[in-house]
Amino acid sequence: MNNIALGRYLPMNSVVNRMDPRAKILILFILMIAVFIPAGFWGYLPIVAFIILALYLSKLSLSFAMRALKPMLLMMVFLLVINVLVMHTGTLLFAWGWFKVYSDALVQTAYIIIRLTLMIILCTILTATTKPLDLTLGIEKLLKPFEKIGLPAHVIAMMISIALRFIPTLIDETNRIMNAQASRGVDMQNGTLKEKISAILSLIVPLFVSAFDRADQLANAMEARGYDPSRPRTRYKTLKMTNVDYIGLALAFLVLGIDIAIAWL
Repeated sequence: MNNIALGRYLPMNSVVNRMDPRAKILILFILMIAVFIPAGFWGYLPIVAFIILALYLSKLSLSFAMRALKPMLLMMVFLLVINVLVMHTGTLLFAWGWFKVYSDALVQTAYIIIRLTLMIILCTILTATTKPLDLTLGIEKLLKPFEKIGLPAHVIAMMISIALRFIPTLIDETNRIMNAQASRGVDMQNGTLKEKISAILSLIVPLFVSAFDRADQLANAMEARGYDPSRPRTRYKTLKMTNVDYIGLALAFLVLGIDIAIAWL
């Protein structure tokens, strides 16, 4: 549980850490669009190149980014099994009685896994190089124009920031509960199916109780400090775009343009 990377902020003195949070959020949004452009496998190469450059400039290791994929491995295997069982188009690659594997099932699974991998790594870079408060301010500033149509920009930004901030907190809480249950003789790895279900319930129930308790404490703390989302707020820190931010946005648009060009060829 301690190896989870998504949602953890790393206070490093890097170019990406010093960038404006608005620029990083916009870059993430642009690259997310590029990920879903049907440009084939070649279309992912510019995104991968951008990710490698971002990891280098943010002083993050590739192993740190790949750790964010561990919780998704089971889901990826599940997607592979479903596609193999459902899709029966393309070239027949393997047959054993009723069980048959076609090329389209593997290709479709590869597309999904690559897209998930790229999106998770991009989100990991954003959360690892951006403070939660800066992320909240950046989202709020980007959503500010939509307040004219009744969109509560500050409330949405605060909800997203709290959700991201609670990811490592809940992971640490899960690890603490697992150690406490293990010290009481609960085995989460071995045993019958009934025993494993009982062990999982012994983890989930106190985790939910702890999560609700933390949420209640946070709400009481915010209320005690006079927090009111409807009131106008002032900021000690003001955001200002620099040349590095504009260069990052230009590179993101370049990646998007290359993917669009590949899709049209």
